[in-house]
Order: sequence, then C-alpha cells, then structure tokens
Amino acid sequence: MQDPIRTRCEDGILEVIIDRPKANAIDLATSRKMGLIFRDFRDNPDLRVAIVTGAGEKFFSAGWDLKAAANGDAVDGDYGVGGFGGLQELRDLNKPVICAVNGICCGGGLEIALSTDLIIAAPHATFALPEIRSGTVADAASIKLPKRIPYHVAMDMLLTGRWLNVEEAHRWGFVNEIVMADKLMDRAWELARLLTSGPPLVYAAIKEIVREAEGSTFQTAMNKITKRQFATVDVLYSSEDQLEGARAFAEKRAPIWKGR
Repeated sequence: MQDPIRTRCEDGILEVIIDRPKANAIDLATSRKMGLIFRDFRDNPDLRVAIVTGAGEKFFSAGWDLKAAANGDAVDGDYGVGGFGGLQELRDLNKPVICAVNGICCGGGLEIALSTDLIIAAPHATFALPEIRSGTVADAASIKLPKRIPYHVAMDMLLTGRWLNVEEAHRWGFVNEIVMADKLMDRAWELARLLTSGPPLVYAAIKEIVREAEGSTFQTAMNKITKRQFATVDVLYSSEDQLEGARAFAEKRAPIWKGR
C-alpha cells in the first residue's frame, strides 16, 4: 500500500507531501501519521523549517475524507498529536512552516494551510470551506479565518461555501505569493532556505508571542515580554545568539546563528 505521507529532509528543511489520490483527503490514520511527523519536526533541533504540500497537480488537499467517514471514521475521532492534519493543535510549534498550495485547497485542507505561517500558491489554486453542504462545521476555520481576513469575507466563505480563486485569496491576504505551478516547489525551498539562514531563537519567540498574544490584550502581552514570562523570550534574552546579533551589527558583518 502506498504511504499516504511522503517526507524528505535536507539542510534542516523538512518537506511533507500529502499523497492520497485522488484528492489528498485525510482520514484518521493519515492525520495521526501527520501528527507524529510534525511532532518530530518540532522536537528535532536539526530541523529548522517545514514545507507542506500535496502530490499531483490538481489537489493540495480536499480535507476530511468523507468516504472514510461514511465507512466509520468518526468526525470527532482520534486525529492524533496536533489534531486534524497534525498542525492545527500542535502545542509549542515554534518553527516556521510554509504551505505550497498546488491546486484545490478546501475544507480541512484549507484549515491545514491556515495553520502554517506562509502560504504560496499556484495560479490554478482554489479555496473553499464547503462543510456547510455536507452538514458539518469547519471548526478550526470558524475560529481562525475571521481573524485573518475581513469578517464579512470570512463569513461569506463559511456560510455559503463559495470558492475563491487564487487572485482573490491573495487580495484578502491569506496567500502571500502566487507562483507559477512549475516553480512552486522551487520557491517554497527558496523561502525555506532563507528562513534556515535566520535566527531560530528569534523565530521561536516570534511564534510564541504571536500565538499567545492572540487571546490577550496588547499591554498584557507586552508585560509578559518585558518580564520574560514567555519561555522562548527568556531563552532568547539569555542566549549567545542575542549577543552575536549585536556584535555582528556593530562589526558590520553577517551574524553566525548557533541556536543557543
């Protein structure tokens, strides 16, 4: 049987490919496998950046596997570490994740994309939340999407299930770049290499601050930063990298990041 998730690692970069023909839909077993992969990415100090994409040229992912659901997979079943797709509930993931959308990105597939930090997409990519038509709720998207794009646009997608082409997705800001399909993965790896050249402790602090500040006031979050109450900020402010950044700036040279 074909492995539904393919991976490769190179130069601190993890590439994760969803490969479940025809629609790269995700059942419970696949979600659990993805959770283990992303957990290991989080916990492996040698891995700095992840890329997630779909196999083929038509689908990134259609999300929840409705055929598997019809055969007994419970919609509230055990999705494994990190929840559906391994990303959207994975605690303390303080490394950058890039999503390369190579086609249809809908339902849970769009929820996975929204769980990443940068989204690039091919010109033929399309986006939707069609759960309304199958009598269920796009739970993670209902929480995240109205915070990422204008409220009324998000509610339009959630309430009607309508499709957005890539130009509209880019205009509303949840797609960072539109990249020709034959260059999509080259661009994803280019971005990943750019990020691996940066300071990992700073990335970790950025991700924790952004994540934790979402549910607090500005001043509460600022107080936690200045009092070093975020674990990643405390590590950063006591690190060799913090000193290296200042020295490199003063000496007018490129910094050498050690991640400690």
